[in-house]
Amino acid sequence: MELTTLRNIGISAHIDSGKTTLTERILFYTNRIHAMHEVKGKDGVGATMDSMDLERERGITIQSASTHTEWLDHQINIIDTPGHVDFTIEVERSLRVLDGAILVLCGVAGVQSQSLTVDRQMRRYNVPRLAFVNKCDRVGANPARVTEQLREKLRLNAVMMQIPIGLEQDFRGIVDLVSMKALYFTGEFGEDVSADEIPEDLRIEAETRREALVDALSQHSDELLEAALEDRVTEELIHAAARKAVLSLEFCPVFIGSAYKNKGVQPLLDGVVRYLPCPIDVENFAVDPTDEEKKIAVTHKPGDPTLAYAFKLEDGPFGQLTYIRLYQGKIVKGDTLVNARTGKRQKIGRLVRMHANKMEDITEADSGDIVAMFGIDCASGDTFRSEECDLTLTSMHVPEPVVHLAIHPSDRKAADNMSKALQRFSKEDPTFRVRLDPKSNETIISGMGELHLEVYVERMKREYKAEVTVGAPRVAFREHITREIEFDYTHKKQTGGAGQYGRISGTLAPSADGQFHFVNAVTGGNVPKEFISSVEKGFRSMIGEGMFIGAPVDGIVVTLSDGASHAVDSSDMAFQAAARGAFREYYLQGKPQALEPVMDLSVEGPTEYQGPMVGTILQRRGILVGTTEDAGFVRIDAEVPLAEMFGYATTLRSATQGKAEFSMEFRRYAAAPKSVEEQLIFQYRERKLREQSGK
Repeated sequence: MELTTLRNIGISAHIDSGKTTLTERILFYTNRIHAMHEVKGKDGVGATMDSMDLERERGITIQSASTHTEWLDHQINIIDTPGHVDFTIEVERSLRVLDGAILVLCGVAGVQSQSLTVDRQMRRYNVPRLAFVNKCDRVGANPARVTEQLREKLRLNAVMMQIPIGLEQDFRGIVDLVSMKALYFTGEFGEDVSADEIPEDLRIEAETRREALVDALSQHSDELLEAALEDRVTEELIHAAARKAVLSLEFCPVFIGSAYKNKGVQPLLDGVVRYLPCPIDVENFAVDPTDEEKKIAVTHKPGDPTLAYAFKLEDGPFGQLTYIRLYQGKIVKGDTLVNARTGKRQKIGRLVRMHANKMEDITEADSGDIVAMFGIDCASGDTFRSEECDLTLTSMHVPEPVVHLAIHPSDRKAADNMSKALQRFSKEDPTFRVRLDPKSNETIISGMGELHLEVYVERMKREYKAEVTVGAPRVAFREHITREIEFDYTHKKQTGGAGQYGRISGTLAPSADGQFHFVNAVTGGNVPKEFISSVEKGFRSMIGEGMFIGAPVDGIVVTLSDGASHAVDSSDMAFQAAARGAFREYYLQGKPQALEPVMDLSVEGPTEYQGPMVGTILQRRGILVGTTEDAGFVRIDAEVPLAEMFGYATTLRSATQGKAEFSMEFRRYAAAPKSVEEQLIFQYRERKLREQSGK
């Protein structure tokens, strides 16, 4: 396969912008499927890419799905990603391995809260993108306004490549500003594209917009600038300039259409192969494990040592399915690869190309491709390489979970099934965590939000027949000290024969970045070198549960400045015990404070409900950050403590007659109000008393 004819693209957007519907149309027009189904279709089939029953019932995408298709002699790997922020890891892991993306926007709502999150993720991985303004057939659709929002809110150099012929119920086709032709989509499913002269009433607007397009692109191409001055602009010059500008992340072409009404999809596919990068257009780097500061460019050559990244896992009935992106070299069925993290050699028994939940067996895959391997034991984010290669690919950004839930199996059989389910889910999803609370003996699951955990509990019941009861959701509170304190602690224990002795002194101080830091400032060897790490280990073991509200300690700097040891009685265990004792004795002198997670909240709905929408936020200790009004719609941005947000969906629905929607994303940890802090202290003390009386 020629690398120049390969495109690895993702389709990302806010919830309900039409990503899955657009993917369904792309698959139909590229002859990958022979019948189209809707996301919440009456025929009960559902969209191809939403293969999970839960996805079809709820009409949302939960897992990213991969497929492969062809258009104009180009191979295209497509990943359809979820829009809901609770499943943000699915977007994150997909953008980590993709070369380009289509940012889908609703023609009415425009740039919404999740569009901002997706844009941030695309910038994190330097992903060039096209914008597709969907739903131009809906009342209130205005692609020109959405393009302005892309410029203002996302700071993209967005320029329309097309203008609509009619809008709302009169949306009939588009004018292509490059070829200056009117395109109409006819046939039962819009599969026939016919070009015609531009309608007279649109000619002036088309010429003005084309001038703006050429003007924007001529800043990236001297050749186009010259041609524009001499009035000899050709389609090829515009395409070349647009491709160059898109690849340098300095231009965002805006395409328009209505996926549901089968209009505008084929020109968007033309744009994908014309403007989005092939694997060799994108710079990818690997690191040398012996020197992680040093970045080494990946060659993308099939003849070089193999380097592949496992970005997604699925545990199916036939074993683990590992989705990989090949960055260098090739993989042939039967090859042996090394897992860079574990050092284990693993043989590739089966290689497949995915089409949603269906597989096609292949014998080999080349550099740049996205395929899947069967029966390989690994974790999400692992690097696979050939034995002569010693490089590792950098991992993806994984956000910390913010909501906890206690779950109890109903009987012995359910406990076994629950254990299998949790093992699988935590392996597949890095943002889903499982732990056993040693004090209450409860199984605690943690995730990105209520919906995230709700979906996993539902999947446990359906896929594993594990009947579980669920406790109330709990917020991931933290605590930290607010001032620096000095400690001087001696651990001394005599128990016949060799005793235990270790003395340490230094300071405990708050850390601004929320991380644990250990500073060794010992001079003169009063604490022997071999016990310095013991002191660090002792302090580190204490930060999982603070002594103020029993929550993890957020950000602390431990500086060890002095101490003393004994020739016989000092040991690793003695210095670890000294660190633990120092923490217990001095921690509360640092005036600890309870911290609660604060979320970025965006509520969107009709302007007439602005008052009730603001009311629902203020009732929950929310602080308004800003409001944006646009064509009868308002978006309210606020910061709200997560503890107040449980059950918010129901409150918002009843306040706005079901016409508003919201999305949340973790922002930061902030000091909890005194009333909340007092309640947390009370609960912690009650728990401690119960534990002591239980002993």
